[in-house]
Amino acid sequence: MTTYAALLRGINVGGKKKLPMAELRGLMTGLGYGSVQTYLQSGQAVFASGHGDAESLAAELAEAIEERFGFPVDVLVRDHAYLRAIAEACPFPAAELEARQLHVTYFSAPVTPERFADIDPAAHLPEEFRLGDRALYLYAPDGLGRSKLAEALSRPRVNKRLIATTRNWNTVVKLVELTAGEA
Repeated sequence: MTTYAALLRGINVGGKKKLPMAELRGLMTGLGYGSVQTYLQSGQAVFASGHGDAESLAAELAEAIEERFGFPVDVLVRDHAYLRAIAEACPFPAAELEARQLHVTYFSAPVTPERFADIDPAAHLPEEFRLGDRALYLYAPDGLGRSKLAEALSRPRVNKRLIATTRNWNTVVKLVELTAGEA
C-alpha cells in the first residue's frame, strides 16, 4: 500500500463546487482506498491504495467525483516521496517566512522556463518564483490574495493544457506529515 495525497482544484471556494469532506471521505472509501482522511475544507485528502499509480488514481477519483456530485473537479495525486522532495527542495527560506508568504503550485506535468518567458520577474519584485519538479514555488510577501505575480502565473495561457493547484506552506508541510503517517 502506498500513501497518497489527492489535491482537488477549485472546490468549496466562493460557494461554488461544494464538496463536503465527509462525503468525499465516503466516496474515497467506496473506491476501495484505505486510511482516508481529509485536511481542511479546501480539497486535500490523504489515502492509501495498493492499486494503480498517481495518474490513474487521479483519473479514477475525478471521474467518481463528477459522477457523484455532478460537476468536474481537477485532481492531482502525489505520493509521500514526491511531496517530501518538493518540501525539501524549496528554494526559499521556508523556516523564516510566514506560511501565507510561501506557496507551491503543483502541476499535472513538468513545466519549463519557456512557459513563463512572458513574465518579467523584475516587474514583480519583491515577489519571486522558482520552478521545481512539476511544481512552482512562489514567494509573495504580502500574501497570495494581493500578489500580482500570482495573478500573472495563473493566467490560462501560462497554464495551458495543465492542471495547476496551489497550496500555502502550512498545507505543503502538513501533507508531507499526513502521507508519512505522522498525523
